[in-house]
Amino acid sequence: MASNSRFDISQTGFLRLPQVLQIIPVSKSSWWAGVKTGRFPAAVKLGPRTTAWRCEDIHQLVDQLNNSNDFQV
Repeated sequence: MASNSRFDISQTGFLRLPQVLQIIPVSKSSWWAGVKTGRFPAAVKLGPRTTAWRCEDIHQLVDQLNNSNDFQV
């Protein structure tokens, strides 16, 4: 598993919210507000009580944050 960040994130697959929040240090409410406004990637429903995010989308967000000087998390 290769990763662009200091966290060991798979290139493909899914991450649950606790894993995402270890990478993007915001509160749960801030994360969900960002998802709602389109600032953060949309969630994928894997089941009736299971929500996750595509690893590819989180990698893209990390790259976006690393390349942007004025983007506030």
